[in-house]
Amino acid sequence: MRLLFWGTPAYAVQTLTALHDAGHSIVGVVTQPDRRRGRGKRLVPSPVKQRAEEIGCPVFTPERIRHDGSCQQQLADLQPDASIVVAFGQILPRDVLQQPPLGCWNGHGSLLPRWRGAGPIQWSLLEGDVETGVGIMAMEEGLDTGPVLLERKLKIGLLENADQLGERLSRLTAELMVEALPRIEMAGPGSEAERWRALDMRFQSDEHTYARMLQKGDYQIDWSASALSIHRQVMGLYPGAQTNCKGKRLKIQSTEPLIERLIDQLSPEATALIGSWPTGKYEPGRVLTAVQDLGIVVSSSGCPLLIREAQLEGKSRSRGQTLVQQMQSEVGSQLG
Repeated sequence: MRLLFWGTPAYAVQTLTALHDAGHSIVGVVTQPDRRRGRGKRLVPSPVKQRAEEIGCPVFTPERIRHDGSCQQQLADLQPDASIVVAFGQILPRDVLQQPPLGCWNGHGSLLPRWRGAGPIQWSLLEGDVETGVGIMAMEEGLDTGPVLLERKLKIGLLENADQLGERLSRLTAELMVEALPRIEMAGPGSEAERWRALDMRFQSDEHTYARMLQKGDYQIDWSASALSIHRQVMGLYPGAQTNCKGKRLKIQSTEPLIERLIDQLSPEATALIGSWPTGKYEPGRVLTAVQDLGIVVSSSGCPLLIREAQLEGKSRSRGQTLVQQMQSEVGSQLG
């Protein structure tokens, strides 16, 4: 099939590669413009643009496709059979959605209608979902409202962070999109209603959850929350959840909630610490102990939390004994 691919972050790269390796003709790749990043503020291309150039695909970088009539016409001139969208980062206008005869298809990292919007992976972790998945969805003008062609579920591990979950979902998105395309091609062109009926699409209910854009305040840890809530924040906002340690910013990247009912999901080292401190006895955010070669134990509103990996301002990311030494946290000192 002749495919026009839309995507921007690393999450989308595996799908682009899989479609290319499956023998489809990628007639063009649309991605976000290069952005200035790092200390030198140099222009950096998106991961999708880098991969597109490696496999020799024409690349288009409209600032706002909705208002770029010239780019829309260039894309139409490519005459793709279908458009494939994975985390592009802009809402496509109706005219663009209606261009390909076989439709526009989105690989979305949640079990729709759970977590429509820009951050489904982060919010599934923040809210403690036990499972998530990928849906291959027909695109329409609403935000992630279209009917679903294929869907597959994944269990979420308690100690899994957003990067790790994103990597698994990225692979699954690529697999499902390759699986979906022969069915889409077989259904053929025609009216949208006819194609959807031929494909036996599952229409979404109106009861949905919106994965809103994350804000700066979401990353600040509130130690008066429960250990499990803080742990979900650390995993879901990886690697950016942060607190204050002796006047310096401390970014926390890996934790374990020392909760007895979760014992079968924790590491042996964390399991051995459960029950060492009476629940609710200590002020939230207090350092209870520094465990050599393991990390720092901090109180919350309930059970304690083990910090296994963190980055103190001005230092490199550290674990175990190095983390203990860098934080220089005395028992009884306060975070937050």
